[in-house]
Order: sequence, then C-alpha cells, then structure tokens
Amino acid sequence: MKGRRLFYSGHVQGVGFRYAVRQIAAGYDVTGSVRNLPDGRVELFIQGAADELSAMEREIADSHLNGFVKSVESADVAVDLALRGFNIER
Repeated sequence: MKGRRLFYSGHVQGVGFRYAVRQIAAGYDVTGSVRNLPDGRVELFIQGAADELSAMEREIADSHLNGFVKSVESADVAVDLALRGFNIER
C-alpha cells in the first residue's frame, strides 16, 4: 500500500473540483480525502495499491478537471491505516 499527496493549483476552487474527484475515487479501491486550501489550491490525499493510485491520477488528468489545473505537485507519503472511505474535508 502506498500513500500520495497531490496539490492542484489553478482555478480549482468553486468549480466542483472536490466533488468530481470524489466521484472519480468511487471507481477505485482507494481511501483518502480532498480539501480546499486557504491559498487557493486543492489538496488530495489517496492511499491504496500503486496501480490504483496511478490510474486514479490519470483519470483526473484526462477528465474535464484538467482544464482548471495549472500545475500539480505530487509526493509519496506515509499511509494512514486507520483511514476509511473517501471524504471531502471542509
């Protein structure tokens, strides 16, 4: 199991970005969360099998969301074994 944290910048708040990511996540065997940051970025944390993470990232990049994204920063991070489901944080 791997964990990954991604930061999306661009026009990613106020456009349904978090809700669309949650819908995409439902198609994968991942847990995690997505939230708006005060600086205008969106933070995505996902964990699961490496191939599931990569496929989900590709689907986000290939979706209509890509039109809102200026850049993406990604880093592998520690997993949280207590985390269940996929949530939109407020």
